Amino acid sequence: MPYIQIDMLEGRSHKQIKKIVKDITEVMVQDANAKAEAVHIVVRESKTDHIAAAGILKSEM
Repeated sequence: MPYIQIDMLEGRSHKQIKKIVKDITEVMVQDANAKAEAVHIVVRESKTDHIAAAGILKSEM
Protein backbone atom coordinates (compact mmCIF):
# COMPACT_ATOMS: atom_id res chain seq x y z
CA MET A 1 0.00 0.00 0.00
CA PRO A 2 1.68 3.24 -1.10
CA TYR A 3 1.42 5.93 1.56
CA ILE A 4 2.34 9.36 0.20
CA GLN A 5 2.76 12.52 2.26
CA ILE A 6 2.76 15.96 0.67
CA ASP A 7 3.92 18.95 2.69
CA MET A 8 3.45 22.35 1.09
CA LEU A 9 2.68 25.93 1.90
CA GLU A 10 -0.99 26.88 2.12
CA GLY A 11 -2.64 28.69 -0.75
CA ARG A 12 -3.95 26.04 -3.14
CA SER A 13 -7.66 25.73 -3.79
CA HIS A 14 -9.69 22.62 -3.08
CA LYS A 15 -9.87 22.07 -6.85
CA GLN A 16 -6.06 22.19 -7.16
CA ILE A 17 -5.49 19.75 -4.31
CA LYS A 18 -8.13 17.40 -5.72
CA LYS A 19 -6.28 17.38 -9.07
CA ILE A 20 -2.90 16.87 -7.41
CA VAL A 21 -4.03 13.77 -5.50
CA LYS A 22 -5.84 12.41 -8.58
CA ASP A 23 -2.74 12.86 -10.76
CA ILE A 24 -0.37 11.34 -8.18
CA THR A 25 -2.69 8.36 -7.77
CA GLU A 26 -2.71 7.84 -11.54
CA VAL A 27 1.10 7.89 -11.66
CA MET A 28 1.31 5.30 -8.88
CA VAL A 29 -1.17 3.08 -10.71
CA GLN A 30 0.66 3.42 -14.04
CA ASP A 31 4.29 3.43 -12.91
CA ALA A 32 4.24 1.42 -9.67
CA ASN A 33 1.50 -1.07 -10.55
CA ALA A 34 -0.44 -0.03 -7.44
CA LYS A 35 -4.19 -0.37 -7.21
CA ALA A 36 -5.87 3.02 -6.99
CA GLU A 37 -7.77 2.03 -3.85
CA ALA A 38 -4.47 1.14 -2.17
CA VAL A 39 -2.90 4.56 -2.74
CA HIS A 40 -3.20 6.77 0.35
CA ILE A 41 -2.22 10.43 0.18
CA VAL A 42 -1.99 12.90 3.04
CA VAL A 43 -1.73 16.59 2.17
CA ARG A 44 -0.45 18.89 4.89
CA GLU A 45 -0.46 22.61 4.36
CA SER A 46 1.61 24.92 6.52
CA LYS A 47 1.09 28.61 7.10
CA THR A 48 3.83 30.78 5.68
CA ASP A 49 4.67 32.03 9.17
CA HIS A 50 5.33 28.45 10.32
CA ILE A 51 8.01 27.61 7.73
CA ALA A 52 11.43 29.20 7.39
CA ALA A 53 14.42 28.98 5.08
CA ALA A 54 17.85 30.39 5.95
CA GLY A 55 16.41 31.68 9.21
CA ILE A 56 13.72 33.76 7.51
CA LEU A 57 10.01 33.01 7.72
CA LYS A 58 8.39 32.41 4.34
CA SER A 59 5.83 35.09 5.24
CA GLU A 60 8.69 37.60 5.36
CA MET A 61 10.30 36.64 2.09
